[in-house]
Amino acid sequence: MEHSETSQKITIADFDGAILNSFSKWGDVPDSYGNLLAALKFNGSNSFLAYGTKGFLTYDFDGRLQQLVKHSESPNQSFSRIGLGRGMEESQGQYLYVNPSPRSASNSKDRFYEEHCPLIWLDPKTGENEPIIYFPETSIFRSGKYFFSNAWDPVFTVTDNLIYVVFGLEPTIYVFEIDASHSLVSSIPLDLPDFRFFEGAENFSDDVRFFGQARTSGRIRNIKKFSKYFIVNYFPGYERMDIEEAFVNKSPYEAKVFWGRMREKYPNRIAIFDSSGTRLNDFESKGLIASSMVLRNGELWLMEEPDDEVEKDYFRLFRVGLKIED
Repeated sequence: MEHSETSQKITIADFDGAILNSFSKWGDVPDSYGNLLAALKFNGSNSFLAYGTKGFLTYDFDGRLQQLVKHSESPNQSFSRIGLGRGMEESQGQYLYVNPSPRSASNSKDRFYEEHCPLIWLDPKTGENEPIIYFPETSIFRSGKYFFSNAWDPVFTVTDNLIYVVFGLEPTIYVFEIDASHSLVSSIPLDLPDFRFFEGAENFSDDVRFFGQARTSGRIRNIKKFSKYFIVNYFPGYERMDIEEAFVNKSPYEAKVFWGRMREKYPNRIAIFDSSGTRLNDFESKGLIASSMVLRNGELWLMEEPDDEVEKDYFRLFRVGLKIED
């Protein structure tokens, strides 16, 4: 999908890059999905599912609406994930997705993290949703400290009849049963020696140095389980010296120079782990958008990073593999 502030265009293409069809279902059209809440998902050989504010809509590749199932209750319309790699995960006809928190969540600590279910099952056949799992007692979010809004924002993948999830800035993969119990099976700490993340504050604050940690803290941005390995995209987080400088008043020019330097100093990275969390490789994702990782038919795909100097009327996807050396 190509989207901007004024348009959203759906393009159907084959694996050779040939465009099969292109159309829009956004805006003032009879079969619009309203506002899209998650990335589109294939749900048949000639159809796809759109999860929008109007419900669950299935379209064929010619753009004809095949089915509309309305929400059983109104969804949170202020939250969406429509970028490649961070959408819904399908299992047995349902879709796993993020259960957004209320805006006041960062004002609380113990009660919110004890009661909130960070994930949700969406059922496109009934329009119903089911919040699932709680933050494990060993999680940093159960430490009694305060965190900036959505510090826990989960990334997840579903395979082997298990749910693998990382809660935002916490460098641990939690493994849950996919059945109705959703029991915690295990936790896998990730060996990331240069990962610097906000570990919580003793007191809530309206100060920018508290909420601004959302920009400077390390965070896990995508995970996939590929064969017997975990592929993790992460932002490493700022060193303390740069965190301090980030909150110093600057002129517009000084701010532009500073943030440009930070983007170069702290690029997104990809790390490969074995099943125990041992790091096998760790590298900068040059030329590719690491957060765009998706698995399709057992193959791993990433989107090419756009060139700021050259405007193109196309984008490219790359199928990638792993090279593990003993």
